[in-house]
Amino acid sequence: MPLTCRGRVRGQEPSRGDVDDALGKFSLTLIDSLDTLVVLNKTKEFEDAVRKVLRDVNLDNDVVVSVFETNIRVLGGLLGGHSLAIMLKEKGEYMQWYNDELLHMAKQLGYKLLPAFNTTSGLPYPRINLKFGIRKPEARTGTETDTCTACAGTLILEFAALSRFTGATIFEEYARKALDFLWEKRQRSSNLVGVTINIHTGDWVRKDSGVGAGIDSYYEYLLKAYVLLGDDSFLERFNTHYDAIMRYISQPPLLLDVHIHKPMLNARTWMDALLAFFPGLQVLKGDIRPAIETHEMLYQVIKKHNFLPEAFTTDFRVHWAQHPLRPEFAESTYFLYKATGDPYYLEVGKTLIENLNKYARVPCGFAAMKDVRTGSHEDRMDSFFLAEMFKYLYLLFADKEDIIFDIEDYIFTTEAHLLPLWLSTTNQSITKKNITSEYTELDDSNFDWTCPNTQILFPNDPLYAQSIREPLKNVVDKSCPRGIIRVREESFRSGAKPPLRARDFMATNPEHLEILKKMGVSLIHLKDGRVQLVQHAIQAASSIDAEDGLRFMQEMIELSSQQQKEQQLPPRAVQIVSHPFFGRVVLTAGPAQFGPDLSKHKETRGFVVSSKPYNGCSELTNPEAVLGKIALVQRGQCMFAEKARNIQNAGAIGGIVIDDNDGSSSDTAPLFQMAGDGKDTDDIKIPMLFLFSKEGSIILDAIREYEEVEVLLSDKAKDRDPEMENEEQPASENESQNLSAEPMPSSSQEGEHNLVEHESPEESSPSIPPESSSPADLDRVADRPSEQNSQPPENPETSQNLDGECTDLDNKPQEQSETEEDSNPNVSWGKKVQPIDSILADWSEDIEAFEMMEKDEL
Repeated sequence: MPLTCRGRVRGQEPSRGDVDDALGKFSLTLIDSLDTLVVLNKTKEFEDAVRKVLRDVNLDNDVVVSVFETNIRVLGGLLGGHSLAIMLKEKGEYMQWYNDELLHMAKQLGYKLLPAFNTTSGLPYPRINLKFGIRKPEARTGTETDTCTACAGTLILEFAALSRFTGATIFEEYARKALDFLWEKRQRSSNLVGVTINIHTGDWVRKDSGVGAGIDSYYEYLLKAYVLLGDDSFLERFNTHYDAIMRYISQPPLLLDVHIHKPMLNARTWMDALLAFFPGLQVLKGDIRPAIETHEMLYQVIKKHNFLPEAFTTDFRVHWAQHPLRPEFAESTYFLYKATGDPYYLEVGKTLIENLNKYARVPCGFAAMKDVRTGSHEDRMDSFFLAEMFKYLYLLFADKEDIIFDIEDYIFTTEAHLLPLWLSTTNQSITKKNITSEYTELDDSNFDWTCPNTQILFPNDPLYAQSIREPLKNVVDKSCPRGIIRVREESFRSGAKPPLRARDFMATNPEHLEILKKMGVSLIHLKDGRVQLVQHAIQAASSIDAEDGLRFMQEMIELSSQQQKEQQLPPRAVQIVSHPFFGRVVLTAGPAQFGPDLSKHKETRGFVVSSKPYNGCSELTNPEAVLGKIALVQRGQCMFAEKARNIQNAGAIGGIVIDDNDGSSSDTAPLFQMAGDGKDTDDIKIPMLFLFSKEGSIILDAIREYEEVEVLLSDKAKDRDPEMENEEQPASENESQNLSAEPMPSSSQEGEHNLVEHESPEESSPSIPPESSSPADLDRVADRPSEQNSQPPENPETSQNLDGECTDLDNKPQEQSETEEDSNPNVSWGKKVQPIDSILADWSEDIEAFEMMEKDEL
């Protein structure tokens, strides 16, 4: 406690809640900083400290502690101290009296932690009583059901090292079992893991996923377990997760949490400080470019606030203002310097030291920042400050001769404790390798099975890292060039025109795309066929072009909002009415902003036929087949309106556009309106509806099996015709599944890849302060009707991510007809229909995820 100049003893100070679970009356800071003394060449002090630990520390205390914190800080500290004690003893000058006493204490503590693993899953309880273990009445713990992924997955290094040092295999076996269980419980389609998991059932409790708090060191220990233990399965698992992280979570230079079942949806709009370790892990993995990018972004935040806030938003405002002197950024700085040799990172380290001395240093140590904006202190100096921050900063500036041992012979735990690499060949009692099931080889040259070697992987050229950092140097700068804006506004009044207006933009026009590039606006094509507009002002050709880009983005927001208000069309229905369906199958369809409005005009009924060419982008070659029927066309290669005109000219009475994105479904993707082509569409007189791939395949399968398939295009499903049904031999009295999913259509500006609705700044909520625990979601997701207000970006320098998700235009779910499974074995298409229970489960999952987004828990 650096402000009051005394130690913090559990029970003698007011409780701070879960933070105090790291304290077990076992001289935490003393043990946690043992190997730091050796790194700093304080060997005499190290020897004295070890004697104090052996003399004074008692591990048999009636205290409930965190299994995770006790493992990484105390068990890791004892093992790190033992590793360097035997190294010093071998050198022959210090520690000649040492006889593995720290290792004996570590083994004693290991056995005290083992009862926590007494679960059916093998995942440990989050807390344990050092004296009484778990579940006993006097233990006061053992009733918990949940633990964090990092809590259960950050044990293998310490426990395996304990087994290798002592020959007692039980520790490594328990840690491996916990890791195996987490791997098996990963979300199989995204290969991501959630934040918290039920230790008894294995169900994910919090289903958001990132690389920060709650998950961080799980990924770290998979890679480092491979380095320390040489087990290939750990590398396979890490590479599988890393591929998912870079696919979904990494949005350079940001790392944003997503939902494990719907990884294209961001789960929050802020980042926590613990993710600052990730660039260092990327260096160890060998992926240097994104490491440099994320590190530079974090450094810009630090330069703005002097320290890294505990959490900050995507537009770099303070979300949680505390800073408990976390070392993760210093750790990444050290690894980047080792990898690149760039003296820039020495300057970064110098900044960190200067800020610590200027703002955090107090007479009795270094005090945590209570608020980085005001510089107020908290009477707290966590043990990790001495265990990690001192160590990494010293190593950053140390020459090889400044360290009395070869640091390359050791691996750092997540608490920066040193474990010798020779453990990989010692006491290998666990001969059976972990089997990583369903591992898929990933096409990535970074996944070569070699230990990372800084001399080979990275060009030791400072200009290499500088070229990656340069575009990000002003990413956090909040100053807007107001003078330039005024000049541009004056020029517009005097007759000059901006290079491109939002209302004129066409995503298929190469000239328009070139103008966007010049303005720093990029077009990102999403997997589901939609697009995302993102502006990075620093990538614009000039500051004037950056202002044009900002204005274009603002116009697009206003235009999309206006279209949303003016053309809020509800979803439509495609109902198959011919034999043997008789109206039982109703497919949810997206409407068009052109052609007759089916809610005001009579429904269209007719047989369906595929157009030739199937994309409908040129004059049809089968007009005689299309005449008087409803034409099927595939999405893509031209505007929706162009398709409508071509099939109308061929004599079609209606059209259905089927998505070209294989596997898309209204179950999982929000519907949208097919927009016009920016021209007058009054000439289109036939109704047009849009079906996702899954729904479209039901019609295509029906055509293949029954040839003549008749459908009804309408605003909602019609009652079935009993007379028609009675005319036919009834295949079954049961009904097939109704595929209607929650309708969430939105406007689209473009044909194949649709420019989607964005929210207007006028709808922003100015009442949310920067430090609010519920920051405005800049990456607004479509199917989140409960949260319609967004806080607009304040700065053209900031990445403006106008999300390509479609906004909700109709919150009322479509009425669903009573549905049962069709028992006719000939109706093969029915087996592809998603059960309504599954759809409802998806909705419940979404609602649960969105509620979880509101929880700000580290």
